[in-house]
Amino acid sequence: MDRHVVVIGAGVIGLSSALALLEAGYRVTILAKDFPIPFETALLTPPSPQINYASLWAGAHNRWVPPPPPSPGLSSSPPAALPSSTTTVVVDEHSLALTTFSWMTNLANTSSSPTTENNGRGEHGHGITLTKGIEYLENPGPEYLSLDKTRALELGISNFRLLSPHELPDPNKIKWACEYDSWCLNPAVYCSFLLRKIALKGGRLVRHDLRAVREAFTSIPDTQPIKAVVNASGTGLDHDPAVFITRGQTVLVANTCAETVTRQHADGSWTFFVPRGYDGGTVVGGTKEVDDWEALPRRETRDAILERARETYPAILDNGEEFRVVADIVGRRPSRVGGPRVEGEVLDGRDKRFVMHAYGLGGRGYELSWGVAVEVRKGVNRFFGVED
Repeated sequence: MDRHVVVIGAGVIGLSSALALLEAGYRVTILAKDFPIPFETALLTPPSPQINYASLWAGAHNRWVPPPPPSPGLSSSPPAALPSSTTTVVVDEHSLALTTFSWMTNLANTSSSPTTENNGRGEHGHGITLTKGIEYLENPGPEYLSLDKTRALELGISNFRLLSPHELPDPNKIKWACEYDSWCLNPAVYCSFLLRKIALKGGRLVRHDLRAVREAFTSIPDTQPIKAVVNASGTGLDHDPAVFITRGQTVLVANTCAETVTRQHADGSWTFFVPRGYDGGTVVGGTKEVDDWEALPRRETRDAILERARETYPAILDNGEEFRVVADIVGRRPSRVGGPRVEGEVLDGRDKRFVMHAYGLGGRGYELSWGVAVEVRKGVNRFFGVED
């Protein structure tokens, strides 16, 4: 059987899945409407025609979301996918985040600049920065209140430390705070890095605006029928009723920030700072507006974001300077009730055809990306009868 796999989508999930499949020996074609471009180019004329290309607009950093504390006598480490019915799986997002954390840190730690000694094969242009992550929570849930050094070690969270009241910007409001090892990245740089690796490994790129998943099986001329498709479309394409759009508005500023900072406010809103390495400034956010399709930035939203940012991380405004706004950012995150869909499906019909779904990750696409790619590779291997 010919092992040609078509990947729908060239966001971070599609690109990661395509690379994982190429490294496993598959022939891969990516079908996508949007491909990575320089971030600055995308900002030329708001609203951007790539507003639905969520990977371009993401903050793109690792923020640990611990699973609920285990009940007495139960394991705290569930498998990556727990079957709950014949058609649905519950995805263990923490497991996927751990896999991604390992991928990002290994890539950052082993990269080198191209030199004559390594025949120009350095991989320094990945856009990843290893940094410290800081959390300030005003209304922490039990999964955070139970998090101490021992629990963090069990969950694979390195260099975890609870913060003292004197380290908090607002100790009267913040009820729980910590720091840990983290990473962040420049999305345009990282996605272009993945795309370049895919092209050099023989991956084929086709710009095409699909209307249905099944269309992917017949959109690529080939000598053999295509048997496997990866659905990394973001929305799922086939009108999944669980999928909804979450509007996110953030602000790109030229001010620099040394670590990622996240604050949960008591009213349920969030403030965050994500450094964009490679001279990318800092992304300050942000909003999570369900089913809000407004494409243009709202000035009042920018003002509210920056006012809360000033209170949360005053160090970014050293020496009395103000925020140097580069651009307002608006993107649409494809979210999904019940969490992302990461599972295989054999389609009905005479020909045995397979779809590996990998969509609906909301705001956690980058955090879970390589973990999802590994699950995609495992699912495709099972279909083709290949040992993983």
